[in-house]
Order: sequence, then C-alpha cells, then structure tokens
Amino acid sequence: MDKSIYTREYAIVLRLMKQAREHAGITQVELAKRLKQSQSFVSKMERGDRRIDIVQLRTICGIYGLRLSEFVQRFEKELGARG
Repeated sequence: MDKSIYTREYAIVLRLMKQAREHAGITQVELAKRLKQSQSFVSKMERGDRRIDIVQLRTICGIYGLRLSEFVQRFEKELGARG
C-alpha cells in the first residue's frame, strides 16, 4: 500500500472536499473559524499538504451539512468512474 498522500484516491478526496465546501457556500475562512483553526490550516488541508483523519473528515462533512456516508458514496462513485 502506497503511504504517499499524493495518490489518485487522495486527490479525489481533496477535490470532493473542496467541491462540498463550495457547494455549501462556505469560505475557507468560515470553515477555519468553525474548526477553530487558521485559514492556512484549511488551505493546506485542501492542497493535500496536511493529511486529515476520518474523525476530522466527519466533522468537516457535518459543517457542510453532509453525512460522512454521503461523502464516501461520492468518493466510491468517483473511484468507479475513473477506475
């Protein structure tokens, strides 16, 4: 298993996270405030410079009004489409 954060799969996660944020109408600054983090933390997270875990992803999905299971379904669909 590749340990790099720069995998095709992780690139899909990052793209879907950014899309979900934009669809929710939330800026990086707003997300950072809700996470009690800096805007640079969010920027690094979306660029893939900072890896997030499943708990953080669940929290972020909640802020976007999205269930983690919905996010995972989108991810699986993208993987299948690009498989």
